[in-house]
Amino acid sequence: MTIDSSEYRQRREKLMQKIGQGTAIFRSAPTAVMHNDVEYIFRQDSDFFYLTGFNEPEAVAVFAPHHEEHHFILFVQPKDPEKETWTGYRCGIEAAKEKYGADIAYSITELNEKLPDYLKKADRIYYHLGRDKHFNEVILSHWQRLMATYPKRGTGPIAIEDTNPILHPMRQVKSASELKMLRQAMDISAAAHNRAREFVKVGHYEYQIQAEIEHTFKLHGGIGPAYPSIVASGSNACILHYIENNRQIQENDLLLIDAGCSYGYYNGDITRTFPVNGKFTGEQKAIYELVLEAQLKAIEEVKPGNPYNEFHDIAVCVLVQGLIDLGLLKGDLEEIIKEEKYKPFYMHKTGHWLGLDVHDAGVYKKDEENWHPLLPGHVLTVEPGIYIGKDIKPAEGQPEIPERWRGIGIRIEDDILVTETGYEVLTSAVPKAIDEII
Repeated sequence: MTIDSSEYRQRREKLMQKIGQGTAIFRSAPTAVMHNDVEYIFRQDSDFFYLTGFNEPEAVAVFAPHHEEHHFILFVQPKDPEKETWTGYRCGIEAAKEKYGADIAYSITELNEKLPDYLKKADRIYYHLGRDKHFNEVILSHWQRLMATYPKRGTGPIAIEDTNPILHPMRQVKSASELKMLRQAMDISAAAHNRAREFVKVGHYEYQIQAEIEHTFKLHGGIGPAYPSIVASGSNACILHYIENNRQIQENDLLLIDAGCSYGYYNGDITRTFPVNGKFTGEQKAIYELVLEAQLKAIEEVKPGNPYNEFHDIAVCVLVQGLIDLGLLKGDLEEIIKEEKYKPFYMHKTGHWLGLDVHDAGVYKKDEENWHPLLPGHVLTVEPGIYIGKDIKPAEGQPEIPERWRGIGIRIEDDILVTETGYEVLTSAVPKAIDEII
């Protein structure tokens, strides 16, 4: 399952319509060293991949709609049989043009020589000054040289503008093809969660559960984990990004699994929490019911036109009222929320965009006061939780936490598509109702 070349072309055309007389430049992801001369598995930059589908390092894509001959230009590594013997096959210059639809392709070694031709008549450069400091300097030096000759020529880029505000709104709304990729990633993620729940038992180590999850990802054609898998038993579930996964699971433990599969660079992101021995303690059940209620009510607020923050605000209201009812918070609901006295129990937001990146491209607020409205085609997570760490310190004026509550961490997360009329839970294949998980 892949994205058709025609869709990549449509994306490029849409981008070029937006930049007008400008020139946009995108750099591939750098290779990263694990240790000594051993590299991590390459993962392409999401913006670069979204526009090109090209999955090799040491590449640059240039978009110059104003140019007389070439609008889409690729700079890539040339074929080199000797190096390919060691590091794998390269597409090469000619195939890059034919396979990926570039008007022309050059060797990456020709970038500094050829790039000025695509910049000198542009009114601005569109480029995101990202983490590749060396390449940032390359772009800035080209711009400075062109600015130095601007008075004599009367043309050239007088500004550099970030590509994110142009490209990322395009990435936020998913196409039908992207939704197919996301559904596949989520279906594999769901299968892995269900396998983990069947496999786990008291005495297993967390890493054994992780192995079953990630084996399922690869078994079904996934690239691998979308992010480091979290398999957190007992009080480890109170660590939001716990990834050590080395504790032996004990009797009466809850197990929190936050894991998702990457399929064709599109990502699933699911969290479930359940009792390993099939039985909740009274305190565990009370917190689980509260988190589940918050999640279900939050999901109901995912609909077109609603501001992004609305589902989070609903989740917070439900969680805070529930903690008051359980005696873990005291005081007026609105005052507790306003003063954020619930934060020792719930310190994160209730969701994020999801797509080519796990925390996907796109803004959450339109401006300082207004949140971005949800639109059909948006995909996001809804993931409330409560975390009562062993060393939790209540907010000022709040009650001390009895020992029987300490060490309970619960999060429930689903991936949600905003539809024309409401929402669709894309990860409903993983049970979360109490009578389905015990």
